[in-house]
Amino acid sequence: MNGVLRVSRGTIALFVLPCLLFYLAFVFYPIFVSVYYSFMEWDGMGEGKWIWIDNYKVMFTKDPIFWPSVLRTFYISLFSLAQIPVAVLVAALINRYVRRPNFLVSSYFLPVILSVVVIGQLWKAIYNPTELGGMLNSILVSLGLEGWTRTWLAETDIAIFALSFVIFWQYIGYHVLIQFTGIQNISNDIYEAASIDGAEGFKADRYITLPLLAPVIKMSAVLAVIGSLKAFDLVVVMTGGGPANSTEVISTHMYYMTFNSFKYGYGSALSTFLVVFCLVATVLLNRLFKRAEESAF
Repeated sequence: MNGVLRVSRGTIALFVLPCLLFYLAFVFYPIFVSVYYSFMEWDGMGEGKWIWIDNYKVMFTKDPIFWPSVLRTFYISLFSLAQIPVAVLVAALINRYVRRPNFLVSSYFLPVILSVVVIGQLWKAIYNPTELGGMLNSILVSLGLEGWTRTWLAETDIAIFALSFVIFWQYIGYHVLIQFTGIQNISNDIYEAASIDGAEGFKADRYITLPLLAPVIKMSAVLAVIGSLKAFDLVVVMTGGGPANSTEVISTHMYYMTFNSFKYGYGSALSTFLVVFCLVATVLLNRLFKRAEESAF
């Protein structure tokens, strides 16, 4: 009737069911199993011993690596959040001043699709000491800034920040692409109407682009934070958690406890904490953006 296709709930459920089963089998079931094993002392072979919350007691009170790894994960999250305003600014500038922006946006996106091993080895070479041909230190020496040279990945107080910058560099193009696409979807009619009232340039961005881009910015922020909380591969490739565990994050600590120390129960407790941490971070970000939107309007 009137060209409307009516579909029964049973038909909808039938089409949704395969995806739901797939999601339950490969997402919820592993999480459930991980939570179950987190209450056990288990080496991955044979039967485990039920120890209730002892793994969590050790994690929160006796593990000297755990809380520092949480703090470093938080540092990486802050660096990842810093990508968002930079990406919005770059996307706005490209949209305004570049006539054919596709190539430039694709160039920014290129590091995202590169192999993590390639990126890790590239930046290890950049961070090398001057005597080993490290590009960053060589540039500092050529500028007369020898005092700023460092063994970037070998000093415990700065290694995590050097690593965080690489993560920032790798994924900034991803967020530029998201923000640029969001800006492109804003109708030019709105800007033309605003220009009649004198809202042009950055003033238009302040009162038009940013409010309309808020849902896209929120999505980027959630993706950036959740991705940073699960940071693993680049840490393993560049530092392996060293020197002296100074770049150890939650995911790498979980990996080493599980597969190097064969403490599968304790590793499951760490993974459960990471899942809860991601959920809490997502809820907090959504609430912060909701309050920001309510105050803006």
